[in-house]
Amino acid sequence: MNLPLFIARRIYSDEGDKRKVSRPAIRIATVGVAIGLAVMIVTVSVILGFKHTIRDKVVGFGGHIQVHNILSYNTSDPYVICADDSVMNVLQHIEGVRHAERYSYTQGLLKTNDDFLGIVFKGIGQEYDTQFLKSNLVSGDIPQFCDSTSRYQLLLSKMIADKLRLKSGDKVFAYFFDGDDVRTRRYTVCGIYQTNMTRFDENLCFTDLYTVNRINGWEKDICSGIEVSVDNLETLNQTEDRFIEQVNRSSDRIGNTFTTQTIYEVYPQVFSWLELLDINVWIILFLMVCVAGFTMISGLLIIILERTQMIGILKAVGARNDTIRHTFLWFSVFIIGQGLFWGNIIGVGIVLLQNYTGIIALDPQTYYVSKAPMELNILLILLINVATLLICVFVLIAPSYLISHIHPAKSMRYE
Repeated sequence: MNLPLFIARRIYSDEGDKRKVSRPAIRIATVGVAIGLAVMIVTVSVILGFKHTIRDKVVGFGGHIQVHNILSYNTSDPYVICADDSVMNVLQHIEGVRHAERYSYTQGLLKTNDDFLGIVFKGIGQEYDTQFLKSNLVSGDIPQFCDSTSRYQLLLSKMIADKLRLKSGDKVFAYFFDGDDVRTRRYTVCGIYQTNMTRFDENLCFTDLYTVNRINGWEKDICSGIEVSVDNLETLNQTEDRFIEQVNRSSDRIGNTFTTQTIYEVYPQVFSWLELLDINVWIILFLMVCVAGFTMISGLLIIILERTQMIGILKAVGARNDTIRHTFLWFSVFIIGQGLFWGNIIGVGIVLLQNYTGIIALDPQTYYVSKAPMELNILLILLINVATLLICVFVLIAPSYLISHIHPAKSMRYE
């Protein structure tokens, strides 16, 4: 039989203990651990949810890997590539690739009776995965994009639509400038989307790939680039290596040289900013563990002082210091365990409440999301629980040595 565990269990379950100090100390220690764990769970869930939400929005506008002309690597000039069937077939069969889709850009001006706005037109074809756009659609429908005919339909952002006071179904004129030549097209606003990503929403709209190519004077297979989605984001680096080997510095049928970039390389500022959030997580985790640890140390010292007579009796009957120390460490484990139990209920409960109700709202102009995103990661929560338990027990080892200074005769005479 494990004597320290047996004694610790009896002390912890002793409901008849009416001591004025130790019971409140136990409750305070339990509450401290519970609050600390709940804050850590909520913090990690918010950071994970925020990072993944922003990442998915950026990927939705650019794919995981982009293939384009090597001349456009460090410039905004419109260098093109030829994305014919043979090129698309090669990309689709690279290991790790889920989908490849073409796109073309051109700049123009939208004008209503009262206002005008310069924007970027992104032309996409029928192979384009519109799931991201559908998930952020606020009104209207997603146009049927095409690379062989002009439907003259637009998908606008809510920011653009609000500036021009447009809504789904409205007609709007678009003007395109090429030197002294001005071309006019009349579009129908088919749908309106909103991602709250200002850098995209303020100047980007979607239309047919065929329309943009005609305006640019490009042939059918010419485009600005190709967006590639991968099967597993965790293996993006390995997939990129395959692109470097099979695609980079190869040429299309008209002599343009391919190069590739991951979404992290295309938008380094966004992802560098997201990585800085990890520092906040570590700071909060450290502070919460310190709070829980110091609360447990205070509670343990109070309990040891109030149990001086019991310690003296145990020593008098032959119990060693190690046995008594282990007893109080087991007693602390019971307190920490109860705190972890309630901390998990509170922390996970807050995350689930937010996910189902969106009760915590945010300013989308500042945070790029309208409600606080939270993501439950069971494995990470388990690691936080284990780490909290081990650290709290570890910091209690030194205070437990106070037991060795308690003399049996003096302790029994104490009361």
